[in-house]
Amino acid sequence: MAVSNNIIATINFIALICSIPIIITGIWLASKPDNHCIRSLPWPIVFIGVLFLLLALTGFIGAYCNKQGLLAFYLFCNAALIITGIILLILAYIVTHPSGAYSVPGREYDEYRYMGYSEWLRDHITDPENWGSIRACLASSSICKKMVWASYTAPQFFAARISSLQSGCCKPPTVCGYQYVNPITWINPTNPMGDVDCIIWNNDPNELCYNCDSCKAGVLGNLRREWKEANVILIIAVIILICLYLVAFNAYKNTHKGAKK
Repeated sequence: MAVSNNIIATINFIALICSIPIIITGIWLASKPDNHCIRSLPWPIVFIGVLFLLLALTGFIGAYCNKQGLLAFYLFCNAALIITGIILLILAYIVTHPSGAYSVPGREYDEYRYMGYSEWLRDHITDPENWGSIRACLASSSICKKMVWASYTAPQFFAARISSLQSGCCKPPTVCGYQYVNPITWINPTNPMGDVDCIIWNNDPNELCYNCDSCKAGVLGNLRREWKEANVILIIAVIILICLYLVAFNAYKNTHKGAKK
């Protein structure tokens, strides 16, 4: 096996190993309770990891077995994946850049404004067709119930760093002026017209604020955070692919030069 092929085989063997953490990360994200009701994020990461693995395997076999046709196919697929990855990064940045999070005086946690998120996220994730199943899933989950298990006093709750889902779905907006009883029981609003969600709030554990815009905003806030974490993985993958392509292309070119001599 030529030195150039040795280089390609070695690099792709390393890439093969690197693809495994990407796949594991996708499976880990899918298993997180916060993502239980939304399956649109983790599996694309697994898909990217599998493509990465198959590409590295193709390059390794092509180099190890000196299959020039397979190496040419590998280079073409590598270039296509790099372009696709860059496009995905740009689109993900545009979609996830707007944030509906805002701080509330006297609260450690943020609250979330539905219209603060991108139109694409609102139309594709929390549209009426999808929201019914997401709402039902949230209501049957332990996302809100586990806050009650923590037995917060009012000062402890206001100082807690609760998730965007818990902030948006498990309690009414602060502007409503509800009095705290426990994390999912609030009474006597002093400003019931302060927000449209104020009159939607219900102390029934199966209702809470699951029909509120703030709950939809909390879901989008959680999704935005997870996508930003996924973008880091995608950036690393694209950088590795570019490095692989440059080294493999030069090695492939040198192999052809050597063959002509």
